[in-house]
Amino acid sequence: MTITGTHATKRKTSDDVVDGLSHAIHEHRISPGTKLGEDEVADIFGVSRTIVRSALQQLAHQQLVTLERHRGAFVARPDPAEAREVMEARSLLEPRTARSAADRITDADIALLHDRITAEHSALASGNYGQALHLSGRFHTDVARIADQKTIAAFIETLVARSSLVIALYWRRKSAICESHAHNALITALEAGDGLQAEEIMHGHIVDLAHSLDFSRSPKSTFSLREAIEGRR
Repeated sequence: MTITGTHATKRKTSDDVVDGLSHAIHEHRISPGTKLGEDEVADIFGVSRTIVRSALQQLAHQQLVTLERHRGAFVARPDPAEAREVMEARSLLEPRTARSAADRITDADIALLHDRITAEHSALASGNYGQALHLSGRFHTDVARIADQKTIAAFIETLVARSSLVIALYWRRKSAICESHAHNALITALEAGDGLQAEEIMHGHIVDLAHSLDFSRSPKSTFSLREAIEGRR
């Protein structure tokens, strides 16, 4: 018999596991290289190992997780060469996307981008740098969505996700967080419909972010896997 009504308990799906793990990764509560044991993840989320395997496959497709034969699943750990490639790809794609967004942006889009910046500043003020970086990444994927170029937006979303791993490994703490003046200047250009200016600002912004990375860094997480995941849920 199927239980229905307000008292029914919604069963967790692989999408719930993907959401919980990806947020913990994006907000740097789980470090690159961390092992994601099927049994432990299943216990934390209260799901079967089958659901966990499906979630890990999805995260592997998003390049947030690597699956190693006979060893299991690990949060992806880009090496310096991969990190440079990710940032170079962003510097090539995102400026042109910002230019296209300037031709299509609406008042609602502008309000959303302002909300993103406000939330990012709030996270910074509370010392939650991982959340601030996640919100900064959302700002960039929003710009790609506004450009209405679905194929390129999908590439950018993947690159932004990979950038989260890159920054977790190599950032110089606060200096790697997207500077507020760059985002504010970009919104001003977008609102004015100035595509060339938006393109220039975005390019300089991505280059500055790449230059702020320190490839000698190799941090470790201070959270257990359960603490990292349950901090979001």
